[in-house]
Amino acid sequence: MTVSTSAPRTAEAGERQAHVVVIGAGLSGIAAAVKLRRAGITDVLVLEKADRVGGTWRENTYPGCAVDIPSPVYAFSFRPNPGWSRLFAGQAELLAYIEDTVAASGLGDALRLRTELTEAAWSQERRRWLLRTNRGRFAARHVVFATGLLHEPRIPAVPGLEGFPGEVFHSARWNHGVDLTGKRVAVVGTGCSAVQIVPEIQPVVGHLDVFQRTASWVLPRPDFPVPAAVRRLFRRVPAARRLFGGVCGAALAVLALLMRRAGTARLLNPVGRLVLRRQVRDPVLRARLTPGFTVGCKRLLLSSTYLPALTRANVRLIPHALAAVEGSRLVSAGGDRTEADVIVFGSGFELRLPPVAARIRGRDGRPLSETWDAARPEAYRATTVPGCPNAYLLLGPNIVTYHSLLALAEAQLDYVTEAIKAAEARGIDALEIRREPFRAFNDAVQRSLTSSVHNNGGCRSFYLDDEGNNFVTWPWSIRRLRSELARFDIENYATTSAEK
Repeated sequence: MTVSTSAPRTAEAGERQAHVVVIGAGLSGIAAAVKLRRAGITDVLVLEKADRVGGTWRENTYPGCAVDIPSPVYAFSFRPNPGWSRLFAGQAELLAYIEDTVAASGLGDALRLRTELTEAAWSQERRRWLLRTNRGRFAARHVVFATGLLHEPRIPAVPGLEGFPGEVFHSARWNHGVDLTGKRVAVVGTGCSAVQIVPEIQPVVGHLDVFQRTASWVLPRPDFPVPAAVRRLFRRVPAARRLFGGVCGAALAVLALLMRRAGTARLLNPVGRLVLRRQVRDPVLRARLTPGFTVGCKRLLLSSTYLPALTRANVRLIPHALAAVEGSRLVSAGGDRTEADVIVFGSGFELRLPPVAARIRGRDGRPLSETWDAARPEAYRATTVPGCPNAYLLLGPNIVTYHSLLALAEAQLDYVTEAIKAAEARGIDALEIRREPFRAFNDAVQRSLTSSVHNNGGCRSFYLDDEGNNFVTWPWSIRRLRSELARFDIENYATTSAEK
């Protein structure tokens, strides 16, 4: 559908304009800027609230922080890295890689650091996104929201926490000024961050309590240093690097295939039990660490050192959530009591309603967070939303699968780039996904997820909302995801063109 309307009103005084504005300079935001420029869309600005790029790899600096998928598939497609020092690279190496990519790609002129978005509102009159920031106003024809999934730390509301006399911080806001040597430390949560933190701090703390609300499956992480000779081979023979990366990608694809059905995912349960038997000899502790659900129902954890760390003499697993804080005393939901000097929350991030959703106002002026809160987070092909023309969400609802999030974002960027190019070529001012294809797509997603291990594996995970709808994971294959995003299907979009 094409609607011809009068030309948009001109810019307001003091307003900086760009054809495309990208919000966020993490991995997906940097990928957006580079891929847009390479496609010939050069009028691009990137707004970043912090004073440096890096996203989650800038924010997360806790001990042991590293990727949980192989490094060869965790790299920009346009700038592969033959020099990873380990199969699972650490935070500092990843941050350096991102910063080097920015420098090598010449993105300095596009970056606007220390510029935080406070509101993005669609102007139907001007057919522009009007962006308010702490450093003035911007206007853009198209906006790419690349604010990431792991952005807003979540700390549970624990009665009495405000009265705790010691240090309290989230894993994503690690306080490096606190010396943990000899301290009584409590780690709250046993997710991906916690399984990396616990083995790192266990040797130095005096005593470590780990609060575990629900046991999770932990499988070994096959990490190892990449020999210098292999790194030289990857530099000199790119085909060898591509082959190794292909093997890593194929392994992830197989894992994703297993997770599409609870019945096939259950085949991994014996592997998880075997790992527990070998790494945890104490039958009581092992029972507390054995999940009552299928592997993959909750996010699968990879670590070869976490379970052994829990067996050390200075560590106690408390198999309950933290329920209350009474001064320096911590009380679990099971009645366990312990004293602590430091509390570290490894309690994850706000996924259902990320902060940026409250700052996006579409045609009707309502925040996207209100729309999502009234129903559930949804997007067409994880990317576009009705009522928000010319707006694109990277790593939006229902895109997560066992693969590199960067690779998924790059697949979306192929779609976004084609959308912007199509609008330019056809003289289109606004592209908006129509409600019929939007609804059909999301209904198909939910139907296909009913048999997945995430929905049907016997647990209650952060993948599900209060009604049991899965708003996080992709139900089909990686190949299908890439296929659906390879072509911009303009026939499913309402379009608005300027008068000639």
